[in-house]
Amino acid sequence: MDQYELVRTGYRVDGKTISELARLTGHSRNTIKKAIRGEPWGYKERAHQPFPVLGDHAETIDRWLESDKANPRKQRHTARRIYHRLVEEHGFEGSETNVRRYLRCAKMRLGIARSGAFIPCDPEAGNEAEVDWGTAVAILCGEEVPLKFFCMRSKYSRKHFIRFYPCERQQAFFDGHARAFSFFGGVFPVLIYDNLTSAVQKVLRGRDRVEKEQFCKLKAYYSFEARFCNPDSGHEKGGVEGLVGFARRNYMVSVPEATNLDELNEKIVDRCVAYGSHKMDGRDRPVKALCEEEKSHLVALLEEAFSNVQTCDGRADKYATVIVDKNRYSVPSCCAGFRVRVLLHVDRVEIFSDAKKVATHGRLYGNNKWCLNPDHYLDLIQERPMAFKNARPIRQWQESWPESLHVLLERYCSAQGETKGIKDFVTVLMFCRDHESTEVEAAVKLAAESHISTSEGVRHILTSAANPASAIASLSATSLPWSTLAPPDVAVYGQLGDLQ
Repeated sequence: MDQYELVRTGYRVDGKTISELARLTGHSRNTIKKAIRGEPWGYKERAHQPFPVLGDHAETIDRWLESDKANPRKQRHTARRIYHRLVEEHGFEGSETNVRRYLRCAKMRLGIARSGAFIPCDPEAGNEAEVDWGTAVAILCGEEVPLKFFCMRSKYSRKHFIRFYPCERQQAFFDGHARAFSFFGGVFPVLIYDNLTSAVQKVLRGRDRVEKEQFCKLKAYYSFEARFCNPDSGHEKGGVEGLVGFARRNYMVSVPEATNLDELNEKIVDRCVAYGSHKMDGRDRPVKALCEEEKSHLVALLEEAFSNVQTCDGRADKYATVIVDKNRYSVPSCCAGFRVRVLLHVDRVEIFSDAKKVATHGRLYGNNKWCLNPDHYLDLIQERPMAFKNARPIRQWQESWPESLHVLLERYCSAQGETKGIKDFVTVLMFCRDHESTEVEAAVKLAAESHISTSEGVRHILTSAANPASAIASLSATSLPWSTLAPPDVAVYGQLGDLQ
């Protein structure tokens, strides 16, 4: 560019001749003339790019590319596969680079190249949201547990909601919707999904879907429209697809820890609420401000959430358990053999007998798992004390016992014998029915320290703690003026013999 300026200025301003400028710059006279006339110089793009090394192989490549149009997308020729076929089947001696360069031109010419461009969109406030599932690992009670997390993201404000579940079954899917609508303050008229089995029973041609009956009920209850992406087209809901990765990188690194799933979800909701103090590209206000604006455009929430409860009938077997969803849940031993009614919530199982609730358990997911409440078996164990050591509910319960309970059991068996000692110890365990577990543990600890060897002693401690006014005060604590009283008359004790 400096020499271009030198040539034009020397000719037009300084009056130098073409020969002088050629000698000065070292360029040819023709180049100097082009610069003076302002004509472009340098390399010029070819109208047609020849590939002499390929020769007739170019027609073969075109034929393979044309046939690929009818093949599945994941079973089409790659550049490397074309190169190897040319070498093996046609004796090609050129390089793979020449093949790749030709393919870029050929795919564009044949209309095979996919567009990498996107259409800029400006979503309407309170109109659309995207839904998806993600997978992560968390530590619950010190144990690493794989979890699923439900995601909903507003297309207008980009505010998001996330909640963890043990699985991505339909009940969890519906519960995620109810909690997300409550979080956003209303219902989005349009929700965008991929073809997940919780909602879609069958994928038809084009945009048509056969939706599952329960999902149709959810849509009708909240009055929203479901829009499904084309198969293998996650980019059609790219916002929530990106949210899954964002949440995993920002909310789940390092691996989150909690005592239970509810505590973990409280932490993640706090993170979702705090999100949004920044501005997204192309927006003039922060995410939180856009979210507040969007609330007035959403469909109003109903007073009652969607009924997300499944019911089924069952029968308590000889082990006093009811099989529900391939897992076992205990009931009081007196219910063995009777028919029961089961309500399945997303997080718990409620069992009824004769319209009376007899058991409540946390929901189990998986197969062949047992959820046993030790209290359901205490009456039966008291009748059969020799089964105490091998009883599965007791063995599971013992893992969380304080040391004082183990000490008390050993003392009872030593003082009363194994059979009577176990029966009396079970009586202590039954105190948990009428008292808080912390109160019983405190009473047991005091009984162990005081070398009490019967359940009546523990009962007295619990009663005294519950009614301090009824407790008998110690002599040292009384305010009687012992020093002012007359000494006792020992002679009166002799009169007792006369009474006999």
